[in-house]
Amino acid sequence: MYEPRVLSGMRPTGALHLGHYHGVLRNWVRLQAEYPCLFFVADWHALTTSYEATQAIEKNTWDMVIDWLAAGIDPAQATLFVQSQVPEHAELHLLLSMIAPLGWLERVPTYKDQQEKLADKDLATYGFLGYPLLQAADILIYRANMVPVGEDQVPHVEFTREIARRFNHLYGREPGFEDKARAAVKKMGSKRARLFDELRTRFLEQGDHEALGAARALLDEQQNLSRGDHERLFGWLEGSGKKILVEPEALLTAASRMPGLDGQKMSKSYGNTVTLREDADTVSKKIRTMPTDPARVKRTDPGSPEHCPVWQLHQVYCDEAKREWVRTGCTSAGIGCLECKQPVIDAVLAEQAPMRERAQTYLDDPTLVRAIIADGNEKARKLANETMREVREAMGLAAT
Repeated sequence: MYEPRVLSGMRPTGALHLGHYHGVLRNWVRLQAEYPCLFFVADWHALTTSYEATQAIEKNTWDMVIDWLAAGIDPAQATLFVQSQVPEHAELHLLLSMIAPLGWLERVPTYKDQQEKLADKDLATYGFLGYPLLQAADILIYRANMVPVGEDQVPHVEFTREIARRFNHLYGREPGFEDKARAAVKKMGSKRARLFDELRTRFLEQGDHEALGAARALLDEQQNLSRGDHERLFGWLEGSGKKILVEPEALLTAASRMPGLDGQKMSKSYGNTVTLREDADTVSKKIRTMPTDPARVKRTDPGSPEHCPVWQLHQVYCDEAKREWVRTGCTSAGIGCLECKQPVIDAVLAEQAPMRERAQTYLDDPTLVRAIIADGNEKARKLANETMREVREAMGLAAT
């Protein structure tokens, strides 16, 4: 019924680092070549944990978009936009808040987890409690059916599915729904209509999910049905009402393997990052001064790679032959720590070089970035308006 569509976003919290690239952006680059993608700056989400510190949001927004472009996100393939510039997000969030049970929000695993981790912040606000609902609105308003997330974010996607299901159940039963659905089936032609009825019966009476899949595929092939008829038939097929909001699927992404300069996970809060566009001299100095195996006090002392943070970077950047060279040289004291670090320095600089080059175009002419976002905002609003028109109509809020 709907074309495949991917949606993902990031909070504007400052310069992105290599952990962001390996954990998120590299995946975005791959996805944009496979599906229609929407990537957005989640500036409203930045307020949920830091509502008192808004001074840097605008600058961080533009810096982050340049980082996206530097990493290879292509505005010719993906739509880039800013959440707060599409006010329909807020409208859908408000309307969904009327039907979202309080208990659903309180049971989202990250709610209590974040309260414990961010004990120094004021999180006793509706904005923080309701941020999973705002995330749901972000997804549902574009009818995105794929959301790339790590395992810790899967509950948020499931919450979104539950909200969509509840909305469709409450508002999908338009007057005369059954009659309209039966009339839509007839438009498929007698042979296809008969097959659709058979498949629907098999699913509803026997729970035959293969029949459900075949019926969905049959509907997808119908070019002569209006969007409204498609929505009715998808809902009728499953024994529910008109499908107004699309239930998304979590597109599980592998956890980032990018360690920081101290061996911990790369994070700004640990002060162990290398940013995407950091200059070559600073990057080289950071890696050269990384801590190593404490057993190697002198150059002639043998070491153990497993006890050295640099070894973790070799796992990311070096092939098996180079890693074997490091392992042999370290354990035999055949190479010094600076020699060991050089292949990592070379690999990181090689990875960053095209990023710095792509970014320079936008740094030289910031109007290019603003034009990309303005265009993306317009495209996003058009899609959002289509959804909101149907949401308002279903809820009896359509303008007369």
